[in-house]
Amino acid sequence: MDSEFWKRKRVLVTGGAGFLGSNLCHALAGLGARVTALDAMLPEGGANPANLEGAGVLLVRGDIRDTELHSLCQDADVLFNMAAQTSHMGGQRDPVADIAINAVAQVRLIQVMREAAPGARVVHASTRQFYGRPIALPVDEMHPVNPPDANGVSKWAGEQYWMLENRVLGRPVVSLRLTNCYGPRLRIADARQTFLGIWIRRLLENEPFEVWGGAQLRDLAYVDDVTNAFLVAAEQADRPGVAGQVFNLGGAPPVSLLELAERIIAANDGQGSFTTREFPADRAPIDIGSYAANDNAFRNATGWTAQVSLDQGLRRSLDWYRNRLADYVF
Repeated sequence: MDSEFWKRKRVLVTGGAGFLGSNLCHALAGLGARVTALDAMLPEGGANPANLEGAGVLLVRGDIRDTELHSLCQDADVLFNMAAQTSHMGGQRDPVADIAINAVAQVRLIQVMREAAPGARVVHASTRQFYGRPIALPVDEMHPVNPPDANGVSKWAGEQYWMLENRVLGRPVVSLRLTNCYGPRLRIADARQTFLGIWIRRLLENEPFEVWGGAQLRDLAYVDDVTNAFLVAAEQADRPGVAGQVFNLGGAPPVSLLELAERIIAANDGQGSFTTREFPADRAPIDIGSYAANDNAFRNATGWTAQVSLDQGLRRSLDWYRNRLADYVF
């Protein structure tokens, strides 16, 4: 990262009180940026006021669907676009609300950015979900798009609207397609963000957690590595080979869910237990099976590498929450 790049930069982080957004806000403020975090603070999402404690950023409570955006975007140097509806079952239950956030509101934000910050760099948080069930592993960016659920459709649409900004207007835009991210400030009250959240909660409450299936492979990305990837993407967003590109972002080498369960218990000093069960009937049709990202394109284009091993990340995550459960379980 280039710390000089960020000094006094005006940065807007949508979804800034959420898991990834808040970690970005802390990092950006530490680098000397002037940061505004915009978040709707929806109770079913990942936003939590505790996420921004000590960050030293301005938090604006507002929904990108209807809040006044022009003043927030005015003369921004960088936009980190993290605001999204990420619940797959939530998208299935209410696809209209899902697409309103992930696609329609994205177009609204794009239009405001054209007027208020036409030269700003944009890094968009996307997802591996719309690849659907992988044809082969690891998955690279040339894999067909075959969304398994409504959330995958809406996220794909939102990403493509942003990429049009580069193709049509030349704005420096980069989209990062994320895998299972975890670490401090993740929602752990339930499994709405990722299954690993509820696993962490159950372990710290000395309760068994559930593993659905177990043979599926996942490559988990620790939040510090993900944060660094977003910062690097923004710094290099105007460079050939980076501008206008979509990149997969992976993390640690893939492990099965059963192995992951054993390793998170080991990270908890061997304390904890789990049970296995089949996928619930309403979840099985939208499960993508095993997934691992081929993120060589991003590594080669930017020089980014993941630094935190899976075992390190799991231990750090558990240790971070031990004295903070009251802020994250409610």
